[in-house]
Amino acid sequence: MQALSAPTFNRIAALMYGAVGLSFNESKQSLISSRLAPRIQRLGLGSFEDYAALIESPDDGGEFQMAVDLLTTNETYFFREPAHFDLIEQVLGRERPRQVSVWSAASSFGDEAYSTGMLLADMHQQGRIGADWSILGTDISDRVLQSASAAIYPLDRMRHVPPERLKRHCLRGEGESEGLVQIQPRLRERVRFGQLNLCAPLDATLPGAPFDIVFLRNVLIYFDPPTKKAVTDRVLTQLRPGGLFFIGTAEGRIPCDTPLQSLAPGAFRKPAAAA
Repeated sequence: MQALSAPTFNRIAALMYGAVGLSFNESKQSLISSRLAPRIQRLGLGSFEDYAALIESPDDGGEFQMAVDLLTTNETYFFREPAHFDLIEQVLGRERPRQVSVWSAASSFGDEAYSTGMLLADMHQQGRIGADWSILGTDISDRVLQSASAAIYPLDRMRHVPPERLKRHCLRGEGESEGLVQIQPRLRERVRFGQLNLCAPLDATLPGAPFDIVFLRNVLIYFDPPTKKAVTDRVLTQLRPGGLFFIGTAEGRIPCDTPLQSLAPGAFRKPAAAA
């Protein structure tokens, strides 16, 4: 198969930007090539040009969504960026809220949502928060959402979960499932997932909003500056005044119109409403 040409790269990049807001500049040409080439070969297509034509077609058989998945899915694991979870525990432990509502806005395979669920379940068991807590996970990819709902993970993804917490909240696989764990049903019941394109206007208030905690981590890297700003402001409409907002620590401070108080790298608070 011939290499991905600049015109075909531009064609695929323009399609991704126009349809779902994903931004790929020339430096990402090798990434697009390496992510899509195995899929093109699996489909028996002869070239990147053939694949571009397929995902442009209204009768693509769901292949455009598959391309989005391949270009945006990265490594994830439980309790990634642990300082964020430490901050949540400190703030909630101090405030002792009766209710806690969380939105994992780019939830991918659910690691972030279930990590938060483990923390909240433990805090409730310790009497530090009330019993009324819930988590919403959203993503543009139906494939990763199905995986998140199944809640089955390789044990390696749990490498930052202490053994006692792992024992409380996970079932270990045996036999053919050895090396896998599944989130306990009582925790899965607290976490719901739904498909959402962050680049599209929100039709209505999301279930659970306004949220006390919102994660928007490691997704803004896929957007150009105007889209980053629009997505961030849109997401922040769903965060209550005084709520916590998290982005990836390497993403810096994202320009937005919504005022934010910086708490730590990648961690912010939406100012409380004036009395």
